[in-house]
Amino acid sequence: MAAAYIEAYRDGRLDERIRKAFQWMKKCTLCPRLCRVNRWEGETGFCRTGRHAVVASYGPHFGEEKPLVGRNGSGTIFFSNCNLLCVFCQNYDISHGGEGTPASAEEIAAVMVYLQESGCHNINFVTPSHVIPQILEALPLAVEKGLKVPLVYNTGGYDRVSALKLLDGIVDIYMPDFKFWDPAVAEELCSAPDYPRRAREALLEMHRQVGDLRMDAAGIATRGLLVRHLVMPEHLAGSPEILRFIARKVSPNTYVNVMDQYHPCGGAFAVPKLRRRITREEFSEALEAARDAGLTRLDERHRHWITLEW
Repeated sequence: MAAAYIEAYRDGRLDERIRKAFQWMKKCTLCPRLCRVNRWEGETGFCRTGRHAVVASYGPHFGEEKPLVGRNGSGTIFFSNCNLLCVFCQNYDISHGGEGTPASAEEIAAVMVYLQESGCHNINFVTPSHVIPQILEALPLAVEKGLKVPLVYNTGGYDRVSALKLLDGIVDIYMPDFKFWDPAVAEELCSAPDYPRRAREALLEMHRQVGDLRMDAAGIATRGLLVRHLVMPEHLAGSPEILRFIARKVSPNTYVNVMDQYHPCGGAFAVPKLRRRITREEFSEALEAARDAGLTRLDERHRHWITLEW
């Protein structure tokens, strides 16, 4: 199966989306923050990103989900800054600290091609919600240099449906987080009380575009939706509600990674409930909730069972 963006490049849809995305950036409404600043002229809003995307790092990644990693790894490009800024972010230096280097479209395209030539099975854009225009701008240049592997949109889940529609027929694999069910928790931990609603809307739109996750004969993902859910201490995430929503409203065949790797990071120590890792029981309860909801396609990775609290 050819990557979706190849046809979009050929028939002119990609150029049209680039023009539209940059038009929005001149009074930025690309994400739910609706900052309305002129990022085209270098102004910055919540995400602190102006005309150019900032790249923190890139390379083959072997810690992602099994269908993305395969034998040669997922070709990750980590973008700096973020439109969500969770207080406990596991990549705090990148998201909050903004560590990285501004990159032109030509440089981003060169990175994509390099990752493909390195054998990576896909190009995995990590934290892309605030840099959709820059990603789209780089794509034609990469296609002209031979890019053909699937694109992965690896997001925190705080996306606008209208912005996601810019990616329809271009992104092959959506990999959103669904972090919180309770608006009060989302407000406390990322100043986004509308996060649960936005995440629900985003997952439905992503599934409409690409459907359930599909793989080739080698078990490598080619197209579809893969959802991540991080189990948190004290049931802060609302795991049972999120997993039921995925099964009942998105698809019972959704590929889900219920993750156990939460650990206090960044500003987490300022929030009493976030000062410890999750317990074995908390993780087991989340897995049971997934199965009770009817989800059967759960990512199988090594689980770090936690028996002591911090």
